[in-house]
Amino acid sequence: ALTTGGFHLGAGQVALLIAAMLGGACLFAGLFVIGGTLSFWTVETLEIMATVTYGGVEATQFPLSIYRPWFRSFFTFVVPLACVNFLPAQAILGLEGQMGAPSWVSWLAPLAGVAFLVLCLRIWRIGVRHYSSTGS
Repeated sequence: ALTTGGFHLGAGQVALLIAAMLGGACLFAGLFVIGGTLSFWTVETLEIMATVTYGGVEATQFPLSIYRPWFRSFFTFVVPLACVNFLPAQAILGLEGQMGAPSWVSWLAPLAGVAFLVLCLRIWRIGVRHYSSTGS
């Protein structure tokens, strides 16, 4: 899509694209870890996680700026899909600052996926520590 659209990427933009992919992989790994953690306490884990994973994938097919502020905040700060998708994409495409953030934020945003995975792994440890079997 980038080559068809006439975009010519520099080394920094290619590095950001790779970082965004790695951040996205970490983000989704974290979502799967959270899904596993929720299974310690709930029975309907799949439905809960499907709303975030599949719903998030659908939501990221459009510019984040079209959504309501609460929705943008959720997918930026709670489940940081915007940090591994929208923010790097606007930097790669040269559309910096559309969400009101400084341009440097787009370059650091993929790290949110790694931070999310680390947080999810810590929550997993809490779940394992407090797990008690049903005895069956």
